[in-house]
Amino acid sequence: MDDFLGLADQAALLADGEVSSRELVEHALARADALDSLDAFRVVRYEAALKEADEADRRMAAGEWLPLLGVPVAIKDDTDLAGETTPFAVLGDHRPKTTDAEIVRKLREAGAVIIGKTTTCEIGLWPFSESPGFGRARNPWNPARTPGGSSGGSAAAVAAGIVPAAVGSDGAGSIRIPAAWTNLVGIKPQRGRVSGYPHTDPFNGITVWGPLARTVGDAALLLDVLTGSHPDDAYQLDHPVTPFATAAETAPGRLRIAVSFRTAFGVPSRLDPEIRLAVERVARRLTALGHKVFPADPDYGPIFMGLVPRGTTGVADWLDGMPNPRPEPRTEVEARIGRIAGRRLLPLARRLDPYFRRRVGRIFQTADVVLTPTTAQLPLEVGAFDGAGYQRTQSGVAAACPYAWTWNVLGWPGVNVPAGFSRDGLPIGAQLLGHDSDEATLISLAAQLEAVEGWADRHPAEPAAAVSR
Repeated sequence: MDDFLGLADQAALLADGEVSSRELVEHALARADALDSLDAFRVVRYEAALKEADEADRRMAAGEWLPLLGVPVAIKDDTDLAGETTPFAVLGDHRPKTTDAEIVRKLREAGAVIIGKTTTCEIGLWPFSESPGFGRARNPWNPARTPGGSSGGSAAAVAAGIVPAAVGSDGAGSIRIPAAWTNLVGIKPQRGRVSGYPHTDPFNGITVWGPLARTVGDAALLLDVLTGSHPDDAYQLDHPVTPFATAAETAPGRLRIAVSFRTAFGVPSRLDPEIRLAVERVARRLTALGHKVFPADPDYGPIFMGLVPRGTTGVADWLDGMPNPRPEPRTEVEARIGRIAGRRLLPLARRLDPYFRRRVGRIFQTADVVLTPTTAQLPLEVGAFDGAGYQRTQSGVAAACPYAWTWNVLGWPGVNVPAGFSRDGLPIGAQLLGHDSDEATLISLAAQLEAVEGWADRHPAEPAAAVSR
């Protein structure tokens, strides 16, 4: 069986009766075992997944059809799954959850089989997926490098061909960064597009859940499955009139695309020249596709004021809601900042939202899409921040990943697309950033780019390379 068979392709084979769910799930579980050295999973649901696969086969035999009936997928370990704990990489006295998160409910409603929960970092803080108690995810393209974070385990599982797609979450780039570093498509949807329930206002509005996949079409299909609000969510959106999977099959028309290398703090002095060249190459490709491509920078202003109170308060809230948590010192420092200052400044951060949206949104008077690097540096080495305190870790990861977080403050959609590889064979990503609720334009453009770039045909040569943990 092809290890890199896509989400839509697996669903089609199941619907046509050419393969059983049990065969697909057994293959995914066997591959997870074979690639255990990548540490992509915190927990693999061997018995439960096979039981659900058999039930999917019975339903298909009875003539039932659902978009992902019988297809194996994975979820990040910040998402509640009945019968499993949700430690979010923090040691503590965790108990199994009794109910599914809304994301899981929607996956089950679509018929998907969840084979496991993927490795992350403590409370999703960092662009690597490592923690003292729950392992360290490795990059299938080079196991000495991280697949990114905090959805790195999900990215590793997809890039290595264990599952065709997985769910991640993005509070400051945590879907887009791992996608960039593993040659995947990663979609950060509009705030409110995908429910985080039981978290009704995840990280005070900066965190959203979304898909990681090898193709735009598969990512769009999974986003369609995940889309929808819970009645208790702080942010409510109307359901899209047109499915995102349809957008992936629709030409975007001629777009105005602003290319920017500037972050909220200027152009990074440590922007890797290979990343700059890769993004410039993507810009030329978009020009060749008929788009108007030109340099222009969003005016971010002091937008960090919208991030810090939300992020630090969110970490404090997560830890305070855990049973006897035992976090790393740097995680506790972040939480302490949230308790002391973040909660006091949070009302101001929320009041500034309209101001930042107006200020940054002026770029869309002349552009339809903004193209930027996804990261400033190539994938970091595994263990690069082992033993580092809060300040060194925070400054180091801010230098590596300064491009993604502004769109979390705004709440607008962004898509990572593969942009090629470094001389050493490490994946590079570029971001397509859109205006309010305009995922469809980004998806159409990304699909057009994929058709000429062909990134989905390139896979890690030896994803099972032996490494010591």
